[in-house]
Amino acid sequence: MPISIVVGGQFGSEGKGKVALKIAQDKKAAAVVRVGGTNSGHTAVDAKGRTWALRQLPASVLAPDAMAVLPAGAIIDPEIFLREVNALGLGPERVVVSPFASVITADDRDAERSSGIISEIGSTGSGTGAALVRRIARRKGTELASAFDALKPFIRDTTAFMRKALNQNRWIVIEGSQGFGLSLLHGGHYPHATSRDTTAGTFLGESGLSPIDVKDIMLVLRAHPIRVAGNSGPLLDETTWELVAKQAGLPDGYNELTTATRKVRRVGMFDAAMVKQAIEINNPTRIVLNHFDYVNPGVREHQFNFDALAFLKKVENDIGREVDFVGTGPDTLIPRKDIGDSKVHPTSKYSRHSD
Repeated sequence: MPISIVVGGQFGSEGKGKVALKIAQDKKAAAVVRVGGTNSGHTAVDAKGRTWALRQLPASVLAPDAMAVLPAGAIIDPEIFLREVNALGLGPERVVVSPFASVITADDRDAERSSGIISEIGSTGSGTGAALVRRIARRKGTELASAFDALKPFIRDTTAFMRKALNQNRWIVIEGSQGFGLSLLHGGHYPHATSRDTTAGTFLGESGLSPIDVKDIMLVLRAHPIRVAGNSGPLLDETTWELVAKQAGLPDGYNELTTATRKVRRVGMFDAAMVKQAIEINNPTRIVLNHFDYVNPGVREHQFNFDALAFLKKVENDIGREVDFVGTGPDTLIPRKDIGDSKVHPTSKYSRHSD
């Protein structure tokens, strides 16, 4: 009865979609689950090399035959949901929605955008938080998925569906949203937080599944953590995309944009203290370090010079755990054991220390 949970260890955009897709492909997952709302995006590359940035569906739905599940803990924007379902050419045979999932309305979006929360804490203004407030307040209305005509073809008992798959010993991947540092409860940056908890235990509960079934918790990190634009809260040793791009051998003007708002992300240096907190609370079985190619351009060609390996060893020493995989590109994960630990790659043209 195996479940993998993919959780972010920083402020989101760590590459959880890519990792979840890789697990789903390797395990031939029966179901891939997305909890949370549309205030963040997950990106992955399909078998044809096309990049998809999805705000509602799990990016791991790109795995062949995997059923996308939006359980009771999902917060659904019907417009975004239908746009993504149609773009991917999916129907009720590949996507199921819990009747108990929350729904974002136009009023929810308007409420956030008029409240000042976007400028105050860097919120995306997606309406996710407002929809949760209505749910918690238990106000009467049409806030559940079962009440929306556009969603009715997809409505199904998601827990029963997933329990049947687990009883057949088929794999399920839970694709957690955002990152540990944004947790409303544990991130340590309140009020510069998202509207919910963002840890593996919460993702599991929101999916309607049991801790007994969990076999794997994958904590996903990035070499240079990001935060969304604006007054989004503290970011240790904040730097610039100009400096990151220079180090990574990327073109002038390179930066990253948020999926939801298309604004330039803030970027900082690796914060080991926050990651150690994420490890304590999530107790991951495996760790991924994505965007490792930002450390040195040779990484994109799988050439790991002294500087790249020194960075990796420092991360491992500082967090007290060995990294299991490194991400060297949008759709690539390399096992840690395959890249050595200290020596200069003998053919690396990027090494400052080569002969």
